[in-house]
Amino acid sequence: MKKIIIIDGGPRRNMNTAQMLQKIAEGASSTDAGIDVKTFRLYDLDYKGCMSCMACKVKGRASNVCRFRDALTPVLEEIARADALVLGSPIYFGDVTGQMRSFLERLAFPWLSYNDYSMTAPKRMPVLLVETMNGTPERNNSNGYGSMAYSIAAALGKPERLVAYNTYQVKNYDRYELAAFSEEAKRKWREAHWEEDLRKAFDAGCQLAGQIAGLS
Repeated sequence: MKKIIIIDGGPRRNMNTAQMLQKIAEGASSTDAGIDVKTFRLYDLDYKGCMSCMACKVKGRASNVCRFRDALTPVLEEIARADALVLGSPIYFGDVTGQMRSFLERLAFPWLSYNDYSMTAPKRMPVLLVETMNGTPERNNSNGYGSMAYSIAAALGKPERLVAYNTYQVKNYDRYELAAFSEEAKRKWREAHWEEDLRKAFDAGCQLAGQIAGLS
């Protein structure tokens, strides 16, 4: 059975990133392709970024899967066997969350050869990068997945990108010091775009499932 691994790099279980990733999972599961979809929440796991132990680079025992053992190990091992990968994160200070960045270090550093600087993953696969942010298409400071997107492209293949802009930060703006944001403007944007964002996420899941099943 083909498998899609979804990595949720957001801290909140029911907000924008989680909802987008849930729709991707629903889309992939709705097809006749018989796809197994599994989601991991990084904020539920106890792990750190690359420990610079260099165990993945030892002569005669080099590995393109991180050898440091902790709660992230089974996730990385499942990705190595997967057929497609979805990464999702809110954008904080222009970048993915710290949890996602630490995960990406552990995922990608073993791919890098210090013999010839090539990037080799256990297998190539389609990748979808999901971002949710406060910024609009015309005005945002998002660096997204940054340099890690180049590592992903080199090792796995050029990723697709799905972005939800101008998302709600909270459900009740009256409760928080958020005067820089107009709740009315946020609400109007959400009413105009959010359901479409979710539909795009669902469709992306369908497309990803069809792609790895050879149906598209």
